[in-house]
Amino acid sequence: MRLPGTRYQEQGWEQVRKLLGHCSLEAFAVLSPARLLDAPDAPDTLAEYVDLAAEALHACARSARAGASANSYGESVLELALSLLYELRARPADWAALSAAVANEHRKIGPFWAAPGGDAMLRKKVNDMYAGVRDKVDSDNYQAACGRACSPNKMYAYRMLDTAYSDIARIFGGWREHAAQVAAILGREVTAMPIEVRQMRSIGACKAEWVLRWSESLERFGGGAGPLHTKSKRFANLKTSPGKIGAMLLEIGDYEELSSNRDSDWLHDAGEAANWLEDLWRVADAAVEEGESRILPEVALDSDGAQPDPAAPEAPQPAPYDSAIAASLSLPPRFMELAWVAQEHGSWSARALAATSLPVRLAVYLKMIGGQDDSYPGEWLDPATGELPTMQQLALLDQVSLPTLRKRRDAAIASLLDAVP
Repeated sequence: MRLPGTRYQEQGWEQVRKLLGHCSLEAFAVLSPARLLDAPDAPDTLAEYVDLAAEALHACARSARAGASANSYGESVLELALSLLYELRARPADWAALSAAVANEHRKIGPFWAAPGGDAMLRKKVNDMYAGVRDKVDSDNYQAACGRACSPNKMYAYRMLDTAYSDIARIFGGWREHAAQVAAILGREVTAMPIEVRQMRSIGACKAEWVLRWSESLERFGGGAGPLHTKSKRFANLKTSPGKIGAMLLEIGDYEELSSNRDSDWLHDAGEAANWLEDLWRVADAAVEEGESRILPEVALDSDGAQPDPAAPEAPQPAPYDSAIAASLSLPPRFMELAWVAQEHGSWSARALAATSLPVRLAVYLKMIGGQDDSYPGEWLDPATGELPTMQQLALLDQVSLPTLRKRRDAAIASLLDAVP
């Protein structure tokens, strides 16, 4: 979701949240969480936490997650995480709320952070704190950009409506499978493809009454009450104000359309680099094949002169892979093609594993090195996690069962160890 002045409302927030949670645990490994129980020490504790967390963030600056794009303005996950961390220093009330939450849990079960699973509980409380800071920062920036009042709760409401639109679009996209819920949302019986399915091309075309009926239908079709039909009073004013819902949906749609115009300046050049390299290779191949086109004449070597270095072995041709399988796994359609090109085919390990498929090679690296390492090319990583694909994903990419992939991986590791000089 894009709104004027906001930076943390797009899809990259999930990675920002995970990075802040990970580095916060590293900071609390040095700074004991027990110090959060001491209210008079809060300013010093906050300053020390910010310094330790910043060091941890800078230490993982070269990781795939930290370098990933976080929003449409070109800011990375690391940049947004650092920015939000330093915002926290200027918002001691949010730190006090975290301290109160930790103290409350401590009164119930004692030093929970030292118990098994305590890290997850502490991380959850830290994530809740940053979620609040996120909405406060973005609501302040929205007011500065637009000159209109916007509370953190209203920013949360914008995000809820954006989520509602995404789910309605998903349901409309599978209207045959969700015919009963589509009928409930539209308020009429559905016997053929509804015209609204084609008309709702953006969030601005989503109607307020659809959102209200969608929320009402979730208890029947989704197993839980919708956000506008819970006992919480957070969205109570929206439930009775369809006009306000429609205005907020239209505002999100108008700004996304306006800001997406800037994307077109570079999106149409997205494939230019690949096309340029293909042209370069084609011209270079033609120059090698046609001896007359060489700029320098051939120089005959003396019989007793030094012999030229042997030519480097050519990279093996990539095996054909079905791009639809990668797309079904939420990977880029050309994932296998790009991952194959990104290999160092002349390396010792690549030569040792030449007889194995690419998914098996990635499974070997996943087993021996781990899912995340700075040495991995970006083309090998799942954009959603910043790590190598899971064994289940690799098995589907190789079109084999998971046990078969494990056997091939173990065999490849054994052959790799045998080939060690």
